[in-house]
Amino acid sequence: MNLFLAMILLAAAPAQADPDPRVLIEKAAQSYRGITSFSADFRQVIADSMIGTFESRGRLVQAGEARLSMRFTDPRGEAIVMDGERIWVYTPSTTPGQVVRLKVPSDPTYGPNVLAWILTDPARRYQSRYLRGDQIAGRGVDVIAMTPIDRSLPFTEAVVWLDQFDHLPRRLELRERGGQRRTLTFTGVETNRRVPTGTFTFTVPDGVRVVDQ
Repeated sequence: MNLFLAMILLAAAPAQADPDPRVLIEKAAQSYRGITSFSADFRQVIADSMIGTFESRGRLVQAGEARLSMRFTDPRGEAIVMDGERIWVYTPSTTPGQVVRLKVPSDPTYGPNVLAWILTDPARRYQSRYLRGDQIAGRGVDVIAMTPIDRSLPFTEAVVWLDQFDHLPRRLELRERGGQRRTLTFTGVETNRRVPTGTFTFTVPDGVRVVDQ
């Protein structure tokens, strides 16, 4: 085959279509529904054009829609814990001397469980489009943009990096309605592991008052 003919055949070959984002998101939702627990180290970056960029790190553990633990190593000692009935928000770096206590919402997409935000009934809640293939920590991921159909959700767009093997998120980027951009990156992901006793229990520190909302 001469070079000219090869170039013609290459030009005539159909371009490979992008994966259907709805299929990928549904696979992710099925994987999420099928696990008993999800745990990972996280890095969170919050970018705000008015007040700057803030980075935090810690460990996230989630089991079901109503139990979540985000315990921070930086800022050390801060925590967001959902124990099945209450949400405890302890962030002394921004609100010293108090912990906020709230009821767990009946709809998981309005609580602090970011996985539930994205992977609860996504076909009905979001319009999605495929952006690209990528890699995180050497693992292949599919990058998908998701726009909420429900305008009452606290963000206007999400971009999710879905692992091509287990289909679970490795990164989430949320454009919040207040203008902030929040990015969560997960490493060392483990699923279906036994959750240690006390993971979803928050103990109020001495001298800290509880503020109910």
